[in-house]
Amino acid sequence: MRFLSLLHEGPGVPQQFSQRKKGGARATVLFVFIIIFSFFVSALWIDTSVFLGGPHSKWKAVKTLRNVELPESPRRRTEIPLNCSAGNLTRTCPANFPTEFKADDYRNATSVCPEYFRWIHEDLKPWKETGISMEMVERARRTAKFRLVILNGRAYVEKYREAIQTRDVITLWGILQLLSKYPGKLPNLDLMFDCDDRPVVEARYYRGPNATVPPPLFRYCGDDSSLDIVFPDWSFWGWHEINIKPWETILKELKEGNQRSKWIDRERYAYWKGNPFVAPTRQDLMKCNVSEKQDWHARLYIQDWILESQKGYKQSSLADQCIHRYKIYIEGWAWSVSEKYILACDSLTLRVNPRFYTFFSRGMLPMRHYWPIKDDDKCRSLRFAVEWGNNHTKEAEAIGKAASNFIQDEMKMDYVYDYMFHLLNEYAKLLKYKPTVPEHAIELCSETLACPATGREKTFMMESMVKFQAETSACTMPPPYDPQELDTFHKDKYGSINQVQKWEKTYWETQIKQI
Repeated sequence: MRFLSLLHEGPGVPQQFSQRKKGGARATVLFVFIIIFSFFVSALWIDTSVFLGGPHSKWKAVKTLRNVELPESPRRRTEIPLNCSAGNLTRTCPANFPTEFKADDYRNATSVCPEYFRWIHEDLKPWKETGISMEMVERARRTAKFRLVILNGRAYVEKYREAIQTRDVITLWGILQLLSKYPGKLPNLDLMFDCDDRPVVEARYYRGPNATVPPPLFRYCGDDSSLDIVFPDWSFWGWHEINIKPWETILKELKEGNQRSKWIDRERYAYWKGNPFVAPTRQDLMKCNVSEKQDWHARLYIQDWILESQKGYKQSSLADQCIHRYKIYIEGWAWSVSEKYILACDSLTLRVNPRFYTFFSRGMLPMRHYWPIKDDDKCRSLRFAVEWGNNHTKEAEAIGKAASNFIQDEMKMDYVYDYMFHLLNEYAKLLKYKPTVPEHAIELCSETLACPATGREKTFMMESMVKFQAETSACTMPPPYDPQELDTFHKDKYGSINQVQKWEKTYWETQIKQI
């Protein structure tokens, strides 16, 4: 009765009842919520039990519900801007150029770098005990095309002399993209870079107890008698002078080209197309071309780049050349940029014994990734290789595919950047002084190179530009080789070459007896 009388007392409701009313409302809301939640869970059990099955399906459903992780909403990645507006006529570098990672967008990598990264330790071994002084770096200036200094994530360049075509510009473009990919992750460093073909730091001058420490000099290739530090060549960002696209694009095109024809259905000859006039060894190769008197199972063509440019490069598509079972790789004046394109073709690469190596080629072995060809007896060596492949098609196809997989999987652009990243990091650890900006150096950024560029050069720069910083750190660097591992590597390599030469010798001895 007291409850009814209070209800009719109107506006003057006592405070005690007001509090009770609020508490009752809350209880009602809570009760309704519990009913709805119970219904939802029951429905979930019923739906889940259909998939889980069995008498204990409800328990399984509860455990499943507890372990469910709600999908993360996709992160919005901020695109790295390129300011080529009319207001930036001086092409100056932006003050807000990213020099550090955003913590939320960065995770540690879980992948280990490919095996060939271990050669970074070997290339830097001459300075492992002594470190690198400024005097050593200055001595490398004798042939260097430019000096690169990285300070606090920004790049400064002092140019000394002209490079072939635009090798220096595109190499620097690639380094700037590395800085964009891993902002703030490269330490301060100071290096000299030579864009010419052949290595020049001869090891023989730096041997013995009284020898000086060699100057550290970066370039695109090395050999067993030199100490130059090997770096990825400019063509990974496109070679616009001869219409070779950036590596990421080329890889996709070569993969599509491989799918157009099965290996077994391809031409049964060894194919090569290039400029034979750059080196005597290539001119010697041309003697192996098919003629009325002799067929060495090779089909060789001269590439006239001037004529090709006039015709719009219609006959120089790399992907269109993956139509032969065998492709020949032969060096020019030094290593050849063509090596990576040839290896990516699924064809069995017939590799004429090279003198020079690139940053990745030391990761390949004969009979696993390519077939070794004698340099001093090319024609007979080529004919035997083709004969062997046509009689052992499964084995020949497998070697060609292994090389193609190596290029597609272990030489993708992310790994090219990671190789650069680790090489420069390990190099910087050896510096015994604090780098400073040279007096005549200028600051470089993507704007200073891309904004004034025109034509195909600009197209390739835009195509190869890193638009977002990496979401993970670089791959994990593998350890150095120990002496026993290196000894085993060389024994395996030269053991395979010797085995092929024995087969070849037996083949030709049999041919002579039959005559």
